[in-house]
Amino acid sequence: MKITHVGGPTALISLGGLSLLTDPAFDEPREYHLAGRVMTKLTGPAVSVASLGPIDAVLLSHDQHKDNLDESGRELLSSVPVVLSTPDAAGRIEGVRGLENWESVELARPDGGTLTVTGLPARHGPEGCEPITGVVTGFLLSGSDLPTVYVSGDNASVDLVADLTTRLAAGTIPGITARAVDVAVLFAGAARTPLLGGAPLTLTSEAAVEAARFLAPAAIVPVHTEGWAHFSEGPEVLAKTFAAAGLDLHLPPAGKPLSL
Repeated sequence: MKITHVGGPTALISLGGLSLLTDPAFDEPREYHLAGRVMTKLTGPAVSVASLGPIDAVLLSHDQHKDNLDESGRELLSSVPVVLSTPDAAGRIEGVRGLENWESVELARPDGGTLTVTGLPARHGPEGCEPITGVVTGFLLSGSDLPTVYVSGDNASVDLVADLTTRLAAGTIPGITARAVDVAVLFAGAARTPLLGGAPLTLTSEAAVEAARFLAPAAIVPVHTEGWAHFSEGPEVLAKTFAAAGLDLHLPPAGKPLSL
């Protein structure tokens, strides 16, 4: 597996001969004025859309927020054969396939095999946040001869991570034979806005450590830690927190493939 970090939550995952793009955001730095609040993008993408090559599928945790789907990313969707997201997103964007929690879809691989993508529960903030932040999803990528990859999406709940690992170990996820996660792409950064009194909308560094302990011995690859003003804990904070906990962290270099 390889992962190329574009910036924020956007990353290209190369797995099983397929190219999968998470939460596409390719706009240059700017301000977005949205219903009385401002979202500020601080850095542009480390990789252009054109240089990524053909994309087989987009894994979109949700469509409501500009850091997860900006204007350039939205334009990209129509050129991608498969876009997977929430059922709500499917109702808003033509061509999107919505996955219910624990629902799976199989993607054909160039070698004749399949890659299974399963929608996972995620919560974009504290309990009860959905009327404000909306419904979001995570993803599990699996195949009989592939590493099993967890993509958290904008999830702030360690309990949901623990539930995933419990279900995997027990073999109770329909259609999934893997019993553990090999690589976890965690959306961290402790995103905060005044909408919920400054409560973290994604994993804090401490919560990411807790999640990593449940996911052990998975390789932890963090994204969603830089590039936007509302990310309150950058990669340096995350790295120090993991080091203090005695845990390994695979920080992806901007724009360069990280092999795992």
